[in-house]
Amino acid sequence: MTMPGMYVSPEQLMQDRADYARKGISRGRSLAAVEYQGGIALVAENASSTLRKVSEIYDRIAFGGVGRYNEFDQLRIAGVRYAELKGYQYSREDVDARSLANQYAQMLGQIFTHEMKPMEVEIVVAEIDVDGSAELYRIQYDGTVADELHWCCIGGDSESVLERLAEGWAENLDRDSAVRLTVNALAGPDRTIGAEELEVAVLAADSGRRCFQRLDDSEVEAILVQ
Repeated sequence: MTMPGMYVSPEQLMQDRADYARKGISRGRSLAAVEYQGGIALVAENASSTLRKVSEIYDRIAFGGVGRYNEFDQLRIAGVRYAELKGYQYSREDVDARSLANQYAQMLGQIFTHEMKPMEVEIVVAEIDVDGSAELYRIQYDGTVADELHWCCIGGDSESVLERLAEGWAENLDRDSAVRLTVNALAGPDRTIGAEELEVAVLAADSGRRCFQRLDDSEVEAILVQ
């Protein structure tokens, strides 16, 4: 970051902030979300059983974050409050991932532009519809929003993970196949990730009003050994 009191051009200041945020995010482990038939699997490398990277936001919406935990957890809480308020004022059906992603984009863009230190975070907002169709949005530290198709990855070595997901994804994936694909993509060819090092959750369209389900270590282990 540039020292206070020294003149720098606006372009250089934005570049310094972007480099600072990217370095912080890249030091963390990756998180990936993959669409399967009737749902979305969200898988993160996370050995902690209490500091969650993946959480429920609303009935059919999930949140995933990488980077500084305290910063993306603030965003998670803000998202829950936004969704609850909108659902109360209008109806539960009016709460959707696109509007939530836009809210996050405004928050992160405002902080990136006006604060001295940008948030060192990257987040995913996922939604599963009643008919099984999925929506995935990736929001970066500067407020940039990307509408992803079928899969996405944030944090760590995301480019390599995305390549492996693209090679293995198919439209007929079921839940267990999607989880195995995502874990293998996160691990790469040179290592193995055990269930105790993973945080796995799914959004399942056939789970009633609340679609979010968190899988425990025993369930993940059973999936991985198939």
